[in-house]
Amino acid sequence: MTSRRGLMFWIFWLSGCLVLSFISLPLLALLLRPTLGQLRDAAMHAGIRDSFLLSLEGAALATSLSMLFGLPLAYVLARQSFRGKAVVEAMVDLPLTIPHTIAGIALLLVFSRNGWLGPAAASIGLTFWGTFAGVVLAMAYVGLPYAVNAARVGFEAVDPRIEKAARSLGAGPWATFYRVSMPLAWRGVMTGLTLCFARAIGEFAAVVLLAYYPMTAPVKIYDLFLQAGLNESVAASVLFLVIVLGLFWALRLLAYGRHSDRRVEPAAAR
Repeated sequence: MTSRRGLMFWIFWLSGCLVLSFISLPLLALLLRPTLGQLRDAAMHAGIRDSFLLSLEGAALATSLSMLFGLPLAYVLARQSFRGKAVVEAMVDLPLTIPHTIAGIALLLVFSRNGWLGPAAASIGLTFWGTFAGVVLAMAYVGLPYAVNAARVGFEAVDPRIEKAARSLGAGPWATFYRVSMPLAWRGVMTGLTLCFARAIGEFAAVVLLAYYPMTAPVKIYDLFLQAGLNESVAASVLFLVIVLGLFWALRLLAYGRHSDRRVEPAAAR
C-alpha cells in the first residue's frame, strides 16, 4: 500500500510540474524577450507611464469600492439563511461566468450617454463613457465577485459563538463586527482584496468597451501591439508584469505574513 501511495504522489507531482510549466514558460519567454534598451525606452515613454499610473489608481479605487460595498453583502451571506440566497450567490458570481466583452457591452447599455442610468448620472456631473469613472466602474464590475466570495468564506470561518459572547458582554452589533468579526476574518478579507485588485488591474475587454480613453496599461499595451509591433508591446508588458507581481506579492505578504502555507486542521480538532 505504501509503494502504491508513493507512486500516486509521484504521478500527482508530475501532473503538477506540467501545470507549473504551462503557467511559467510563457511568462519566462516574455521576461527574456526584451533587451535592456527596449525596457529603458518603454520606461521613459510618457504614455506608457501614464497608463501604468492610471491602472494602479483605477484598480485601487475599484478595489476600495468593491470592499466597501461587498463586505456587508459577504457578511449577510455568511451569517443569514433566507429564501432566494442561492439566487443572490449566483448573481454575485455572474461577472465570473460571462465573457468580459459581453460585460463591457452590458455596462454600455446601462451607463453610456444614452443608457438606462447614463443621463441621470450625467445630470449630476458623472459620466462613464470615455472617462476615468468608466475605467473604475468596469474594473469594479469584474473584481467585485472575488471580494465578496473570499470575504464570505472568511466570515464563515469565524465561530458565531464568539460573536454571541461579545454581544453578551455588552458589545453592540457594529462593535462586534469591527472588533471581533473583521479581525478574525482578516485573511479572507485580504484574499478578496488581493484577488479583486489583481482582476481589476488586468482587465481589458470591459474597460476598452466602456471607456477606452484614458488608456489603462492593458489597453495601452494592446494599442502598442497594433501600432508599433511585438517588440514595443513586449517591453511594456514586462514592465507592467513586474509591477503587478510585486504588488500581488506585497498584498499576499500583508494577508498571510511570511508563511503562506495554511494548514487545514483535522475535523476532530476543531
